[in-house]
Amino acid sequence: MENPNEAIAHAPLPTAKTLKFRKNILIQIWRFTALNIKMIKMIRKGHHPMERKK
Repeated sequence: MENPNEAIAHAPLPTAKTLKFRKNILIQIWRFTALNIKMIKMIRKGHHPMERKK
């Protein structure tokens, strides 16, 4: 098994641009909103009205 410290040392680091996007509150609000809209659409597709049994 590989040493965890070695694995962490070889992990790629985020660029300055990536860090800027992650820290920007407006971008985070936009991403949060977009994700919630996607989830609402998915949930609405799954909820079908119950059919009455005869």
